Amino acid sequence: MTSEPTVPPLPKPYETASALNFSTVIGWPEGKTPTAPDGFEVTLYANGLDYPRWFHLLPNGDLLVSEARSQLKPTHNPDSPAVQGDCRSRALGQSANRITLFRDTDGDGYPEVRETFLENMRQPFGMVLLGDTLYIANTDGVLAFPYREGQTRMEAPGRKILDLPAGGYNNHWTRNIRVGPDGTKLYVTVGSASNVAEHGIAEEERRAAILEINPDGSGERIFASGLRNPVGLDWEPVTGAMWTAVNERDELGDELVPDYITSVQDGGFYGWPYAYFGRIEDPRLAGQRPDLVAKSLVPDLAVGSHTASLGLLFYRGTAFPERYRGGAFIGQHGSWNRSELSGYKVAFVPFADGRPSGPMEDFLSGFVSDLSTSQVHGRPCGLVEMPDGSILVADDASDTIWRVAAKG
Repeated sequence: MTSEPTVPPLPKPYETASALNFSTVIGWPEGKTPTAPDGFEVTLYANGLDYPRWFHLLPNGDLLVSEARSQLKPTHNPDSPAVQGDCRSRALGQSANRITLFRDTDGDGYPEVRETFLENMRQPFGMVLLGDTLYIANTDGVLAFPYREGQTRMEAPGRKILDLPAGGYNNHWTRNIRVGPDGTKLYVTVGSASNVAEHGIAEEERRAAILEINPDGSGERIFASGLRNPVGLDWEPVTGAMWTAVNERDELGDELVPDYITSVQDGGFYGWPYAYFGRIEDPRLAGQRPDLVAKSLVPDLAVGSHTASLGLLFYRGTAFPERYRGGAFIGQHGSWNRSELSGYKVAFVPFADGRPSGPMEDFLSGFVSDLSTSQVHGRPCGLVEMPDGSILVADDASDTIWRVAAKG
């Protein structure tokens, strides 16, 4: 069993050149689905969405799905390789800025009702219900809405309770939000505005961090920092510890720097931008903040370089076989900064006694169509466990949601 975090074997910076390798999304042929291990079946839950990214399951079983993406701005050069690559990957374009509701009325695991729940948002991502208040994390702030159980459309306007810094490097516009275990605090993830603070550290205020606030938006403090782009957020079922999935920095080579999942210490600093995996200094900022390098924490588990690990879900149900119970599922969206694609799958890490207890393994694969040409069928992102113990996977680039269930 893995105990305390250890630094994995890592190459030196620049051992390989920094790659520009965007995937091209070709969609799923009729009848083809991602591939799960023996004993599971993968079926279509919903399609025809517009870049579905994240989920929230309401107490009555209704499912909310946020649909949003990075938007093309006037400052973008449409002919640049990065913009062209983002367009091929479908990460860049007109954002739907919408939340859709799905309802399974007959208990068969599939929705019979599909309604537009909320429109005209500003790149909505994370959603969470606390009492009779539904919180939505837009890219530039947190909104609070009065919620009535069973409603299929949000009628009242939202009230902004927290401003957030908007914009950011690549797709660091996402803002996740969760309620803490005791229901007294909200936690909001905010990614960095840059790769490695190349425009100065001043623009990173309240970024690369997990913020803690009261339900009314007051009392903001930085719960943890030095997290370049934390997105997935969940509480480990045995210990109750907060865990997050973090996208690490680019342009140091194919195998640097690994993305990771980690438990999050209150007040912890995780290195960005000055160091990674503890006290390994980033050569681009060497010598600038030795004090912060010295206090940088080692993350719990490396999950591959340039995998864009976004979704994080601890499995709490009993429908899956015993070895999956309490383990962590990771939605690896896939990135662009590696000569051969990495990620583009849902991975699984077994846990025991609150800690990773075995190596990471593929759980849902088949998203890559042709590795040699970097063609992919889709890109997995958010994850949610449904009341029947199945898991839904948001395949944003193919506008699809997949359902993974144990056979029998």
